[in-house]
Amino acid sequence: MAPHHHDADELLLGFARALRAAGVPVTQDRSQAYLEATSLVGLDDQRATYWAGRATLCSGPDDLDRYDQVFEAWFLTSDRPMGRAPKDERQVQQAALETGESGGAGDELDEDTLHAMASEAEVLRQRDIAEMPASEKARLAAMFETLQPRAPHRSAQRRTPWHRGDVDAQRTLRLMLRRMGEPGEIAYRRRSTRPRRVVLLVDVSGSMSAYADALLRLAHRFSHPRPTRGAPPRTEVFTLGTRLTRVTRAMRMRDAERAIIAAGETVPDWSGGTRLGETLRIFMDRWGQRGLARGAVVVVFSDGWERGDASLLGEQMSRLHRIAHRVVWVNPHVGKDGYLPVQQGIVAALPYVDDLVAGHSLATFEDLIEVVAHA
Repeated sequence: MAPHHHDADELLLGFARALRAAGVPVTQDRSQAYLEATSLVGLDDQRATYWAGRATLCSGPDDLDRYDQVFEAWFLTSDRPMGRAPKDERQVQQAALETGESGGAGDELDEDTLHAMASEAEVLRQRDIAEMPASEKARLAAMFETLQPRAPHRSAQRRTPWHRGDVDAQRTLRLMLRRMGEPGEIAYRRRSTRPRRVVLLVDVSGSMSAYADALLRLAHRFSHPRPTRGAPPRTEVFTLGTRLTRVTRAMRMRDAERAIIAAGETVPDWSGGTRLGETLRIFMDRWGQRGLARGAVVVVFSDGWERGDASLLGEQMSRLHRIAHRVVWVNPHVGKDGYLPVQQGIVAALPYVDDLVAGHSLATFEDLIEVVAHA
């Protein structure tokens, strides 16, 4: 039985994103060409699906080995880590693709297979990122494209026409004049809205290193939110460690992999110590107090381990809370069995935090997106 069209497209686009995460420069045009090619040959024909992808997604010979590895992990197996299979097994699989025959894990993709893959994806959504092997992290990287952040909004002074609300006397009068004074429909208006700025402060110290890549991928998604009416939203991204580094420009790159690489080249203190209070003071002095955090939704990603003066962190969080619209603290350990917020950084910051939320999995990131959108 052939898979549903929408499910098939999601499966194929997920494969294209996994290729991009593995280092193959898959563009949007190539992904679209892949969808068109597989729609012509049919997803049930695995051999044709394989060659359609090689023809449309690979830009040169250097991409072929990685393409084979990701194709094997995505379509042929579900339990083997993403990597090169033993040579003899790869030869068997290649021969099966050439002849159109395959057995076991290589059977035609029907609805049961798609449902099994969907179940695996749901498991990945719930898994703690720090506990994932490299193969699962590669698949998870492709799933970040499913996240759709939405900018929070604030009321603006300007009023716009609406189907209910306050009576717009001037517009109502103009409409009557057009009708030569005849009474008619009453015009209404309401306050317009504008997107709020979102500021992300990402802890990249040693205790957060297992989550750093995923958090920057999430920051990249926040930097490219779903389009909304009004002025375009703006997201600012900083990393915290022993130093404060602004990585907003890197996060604005359209391609996630290039953005992560650019951010990595900018940040000098990956997996180092933590001086949350000092770096937050620098943020407030240079950017926050001058307007970047004023009226914004500020999200701090950290486990709260503070090697510096915890009282300084409390003072700076108090400053931040006074000018920000809302302060959200994302801790990867919140919600886990036995966790208590006893770290000195968390204890100092909590009085000035509006929302303390979990942040260890894709599912918790989806919850965070809702918290920010409704802030």
